[in-house]
Amino acid sequence: MRKNGPTEKFCFIASLGEESNDLLKGFKLKPPFFEIGPKSYLYGDDVVTLARYADAAAKKYDVDIIFTTPIVELRRVAEATDRIFVFAPHMDPIVPGRGLADTLPESLVAAGAKGVMLNHCEKPLSLAALSQTIRRADEVGLATIVCTDTTAESAAVAKLRPNIIVAEPTGLIGTGQTSDMEYVAAAIRAVKEVDPDIYVLQGAGISNGEDVYRVIHAGAEATGSSSGVVKAKDRAAMVDEMIGAVRRAWDDRAAGR
Repeated sequence: MRKNGPTEKFCFIASLGEESNDLLKGFKLKPPFFEIGPKSYLYGDDVVTLARYADAAAKKYDVDIIFTTPIVELRRVAEATDRIFVFAPHMDPIVPGRGLADTLPESLVAAGAKGVMLNHCEKPLSLAALSQTIRRADEVGLATIVCTDTTAESAAVAKLRPNIIVAEPTGLIGTGQTSDMEYVAAAIRAVKEVDPDIYVLQGAGISNGEDVYRVIHAGAEATGSSSGVVKAKDRAAMVDEMIGAVRRAWDDRAAGR
């Protein structure tokens, strides 16, 4: 699904409303929010420690944080935290029964997951597989956060009704270069024109609080970071810096500053 392509030029600022998305079925998340995903940079106790940093920052700044944890650490992270939303990095649309080495949706729920990330560029899905997997997530009560590359892909995925879409140009992931503001506005507009209830997270290249502030202030409901957090010399300080920037940018937008 993921192809590079031109973006469309729109001018759009996301709603500042704080009501929970009805699609989330009891999953109480509201903008602004942030996603942290250690991917495979970390494992074991380091993942749990990072999750605790995120939990503390979420409480300090009253910002919801999705923590997309390696599957093998999911239960430990869920049991070690109480403010973040623990997500799995992938799942398969299978039902209980046969499926050796596949990830059963029900097993994620049993381990404490509140949602699942799908279609990351490192774990891409066809449109048909993505549609089936979103439906299975809905069946077991997992929120879905789906990654997209272009504005056209964002619009197509919005028709599948995930809870959240991550709009991030694949070529910028892990580079420290962020999307330009034209892409940010166009991606938000592409999703909201299909379904205004879907939240839009602007990702890729977020490496510090300044990047976070700029994206949120430009109109995004959320952003996130993986390498920018895990490669920081002081991970706790970087998490605090980024989540603090989310809060400041959102409050400044609301005040018209």
